[in-house]
Amino acid sequence: MPDKAPLDGDGPAIALEIIQQFAAEIPFLKALSTRIVDLERGVCRLSLPWQDDIVGDPSTGIVHGGVITTLLDSASGMAVFSVIPRVMQIATLDLRIDYLRSAAPGSDIIAEADCYRLSKNVAFVRGRAFQGTDREVASSMATFMLESSAL
Repeated sequence: MPDKAPLDGDGPAIALEIIQQFAAEIPFLKALSTRIVDLERGVCRLSLPWQDDIVGDPSTGIVHGGVITTLLDSASGMAVFSVIPRVMQIATLDLRIDYLRSAAPGSDIIAEADCYRLSKNVAFVRGRAFQGTDREVASSMATFMLESSAL
Protein backbone atom coordinates (compact mmCIF):
# COMPACT_ATOMS: atom_id res chain seq x y z
CA MET A 1 0.00 0.00 0.00
CA PRO A 2 1.57 3.36 -1.00
CA ASP A 3 2.36 5.78 1.79
CA LYS A 4 1.12 9.35 1.94
CA ALA A 5 4.55 10.91 1.38
CA PRO A 6 3.63 12.58 -1.94
CA LEU A 7 1.05 14.71 -0.12
CA ASP A 8 3.07 15.61 2.95
CA GLY A 9 4.89 18.90 3.22
CA ASP A 10 4.05 22.54 2.96
CA GLY A 11 2.86 22.67 -0.65
CA PRO A 12 -0.15 24.88 -1.29
CA ALA A 13 -3.63 23.41 -1.46
CA ILE A 14 -7.10 24.79 -1.94
CA ALA A 15 -8.52 26.13 1.31
CA LEU A 16 -10.77 23.54 2.94
CA GLU A 17 -13.44 26.20 3.51
CA ILE A 18 -13.73 26.72 -0.26
CA ILE A 19 -14.23 22.98 -0.80
CA GLN A 20 -16.92 22.90 1.89
CA GLN A 21 -18.75 25.83 0.27
CA PHE A 22 -18.49 24.22 -3.16
CA ALA A 23 -19.75 20.87 -1.88
CA ALA A 24 -22.72 22.51 -0.20
CA GLU A 25 -23.89 23.79 -3.60
CA ILE A 26 -23.80 20.53 -5.60
CA PRO A 27 -27.49 19.93 -6.42
CA PHE A 28 -27.38 16.13 -6.35
CA LEU A 29 -25.59 16.03 -3.00
CA LYS A 30 -28.09 18.55 -1.64
CA ALA A 31 -30.96 16.39 -2.89
CA LEU A 32 -29.45 13.42 -1.05
CA SER A 33 -28.93 15.50 2.13
CA THR A 34 -25.24 14.61 2.06
CA ARG A 35 -22.94 16.55 4.36
CA ILE A 36 -19.22 16.76 4.98
CA VAL A 37 -18.33 15.16 8.30
CA ASP A 38 -14.57 15.67 8.08
CA LEU A 39 -12.25 17.31 5.58
CA GLU A 40 -8.51 17.60 5.90
CA ARG A 41 -5.58 17.55 3.51
CA GLY A 42 -6.02 14.43 1.36
CA VAL A 43 -9.00 13.00 3.23
CA CYS A 44 -12.75 13.56 3.00
CA ARG A 45 -15.56 11.93 4.94
CA LEU A 46 -19.19 12.37 3.85
CA SER A 47 -22.38 11.30 5.59
CA LEU A 48 -25.57 10.23 3.84
CA PRO A 49 -28.63 9.89 6.06
CA TRP A 50 -30.86 6.93 5.36
CA GLN A 51 -34.10 8.00 3.69
CA ASP A 52 -36.85 6.35 1.68
CA ASP A 53 -35.75 8.15 -1.50
CA ILE A 54 -32.44 6.23 -1.70
CA VAL A 55 -33.98 2.76 -1.54
CA GLY A 56 -33.39 0.60 -4.60
CA ASP A 57 -35.72 -2.26 -3.68
CA PRO A 58 -38.84 -1.19 -1.77
CA SER A 59 -39.56 -4.77 -0.66
CA THR A 60 -36.27 -4.93 1.30
CA GLY A 61 -35.44 -1.27 1.99
CA ILE A 62 -31.90 -1.80 0.68
CA VAL A 63 -30.09 1.31 -0.56
CA HIS A 64 -29.57 1.63 -4.33
CA GLY A 65 -25.98 0.93 -5.39
CA GLY A 66 -25.87 4.08 -7.50
CA VAL A 67 -26.27 6.18 -4.36
CA ILE A 68 -23.24 4.50 -2.81
CA THR A 69 -21.28 5.06 -6.03
CA THR A 70 -22.21 8.76 -5.98
CA LEU A 71 -21.18 9.05 -2.36
CA LEU A 72 -17.76 7.42 -2.93
CA ASP A 73 -17.10 9.38 -6.14
CA SER A 74 -17.98 12.66 -4.41
CA ALA A 75 -15.84 11.95 -1.34
CA SER A 76 -12.97 10.96 -3.64
CA GLY A 77 -13.25 14.15 -5.69
CA MET A 78 -13.27 16.31 -2.57
CA ALA A 79 -10.19 14.48 -1.27
CA VAL A 80 -8.46 15.40 -4.55
CA PHE A 81 -9.57 19.04 -4.27
CA SER A 82 -8.00 19.15 -0.81
CA VAL A 83 -4.50 18.50 -2.19
CA ILE A 84 -4.37 20.35 -5.52
CA PRO A 85 -2.79 23.81 -5.57
CA ARG A 86 -5.68 25.79 -7.05
CA VAL A 87 -9.29 25.50 -8.16
CA MET A 88 -9.37 23.59 -11.44
CA GLN A 89 -11.42 21.09 -13.32
CA ILE A 90 -10.99 17.45 -12.40
CA ALA A 91 -12.68 14.44 -13.93
CA THR A 92 -13.12 10.88 -12.77
CA LEU A 93 -11.03 8.73 -15.11
CA ASP A 94 -11.69 5.41 -13.47
CA LEU A 95 -13.84 4.36 -10.53
CA ARG A 96 -13.96 0.80 -9.33
CA ILE A 97 -16.48 -0.09 -6.65
CA ASP A 98 -16.51 -3.42 -4.86
CA TYR A 99 -19.86 -3.92 -3.16
CA LEU A 100 -19.20 -6.04 -0.08
CA ARG A 101 -22.73 -6.29 1.30
CA SER A 102 -26.05 -4.48 1.12
CA ALA A 103 -26.39 -1.27 3.07
CA ALA A 104 -28.73 -2.02 5.95
CA PRO A 105 -32.08 -0.23 5.85
CA GLY A 106 -32.50 2.58 8.34
CA SER A 107 -28.80 3.31 8.91
CA ASP A 108 -26.78 6.28 7.70
CA ILE A 109 -23.88 5.63 5.33
CA ILE A 110 -20.44 7.19 5.72
CA ALA A 111 -17.98 7.40 2.84
CA GLU A 112 -14.35 8.23 3.41
CA ALA A 113 -11.76 8.78 0.73
CA ASP A 114 -8.00 9.18 0.88
CA CYS A 115 -6.05 10.81 -1.96
CA TYR A 116 -2.80 8.92 -1.45
CA ARG A 117 -0.87 9.98 -4.56
CA LEU A 118 -0.82 13.08 -6.73
CA SER A 119 1.14 13.14 -9.97
CA LYS A 120 1.37 15.90 -12.54
CA ASN A 121 -1.85 14.90 -14.31
CA VAL A 122 -3.55 12.22 -12.21
CA ALA A 123 -4.71 11.83 -8.60
CA PHE A 124 -5.10 8.40 -7.02
CA VAL A 125 -7.77 7.79 -4.38
CA ARG A 126 -9.03 4.87 -2.33
CA GLY A 127 -12.26 4.89 -0.39
CA ARG A 128 -14.76 2.93 1.59
CA ALA A 129 -18.42 3.21 2.52
CA PHE A 130 -19.61 1.89 5.84
CA GLN A 131 -22.36 1.94 8.44
CA GLY A 132 -21.67 2.18 12.13
CA THR A 133 -18.06 1.55 13.05
CA ASP A 134 -17.39 -1.79 11.42
CA ARG A 135 -20.01 -2.60 8.77
CA GLU A 136 -18.18 -1.90 5.50
CA VAL A 137 -20.58 -1.99 2.55
CA ALA A 138 -18.26 -1.01 -0.32
CA SER A 139 -14.69 -0.13 -1.17
CA SER A 140 -13.38 1.91 -4.09
CA MET A 141 -10.28 2.78 -6.07
CA ALA A 142 -10.37 5.83 -8.32
CA THR A 143 -8.20 7.97 -10.54
CA PHE A 144 -8.92 11.57 -11.42
CA MET A 145 -7.59 13.58 -14.32
CA LEU A 146 -6.33 17.03 -13.39
CA GLU A 147 -6.62 20.04 -15.66
CA SER A 148 -3.54 19.79 -17.91
CA SER A 149 -2.00 23.12 -16.89
CA ALA A 150 -2.66 22.49 -13.22
CA LEU A 151 0.62 21.49 -11.63
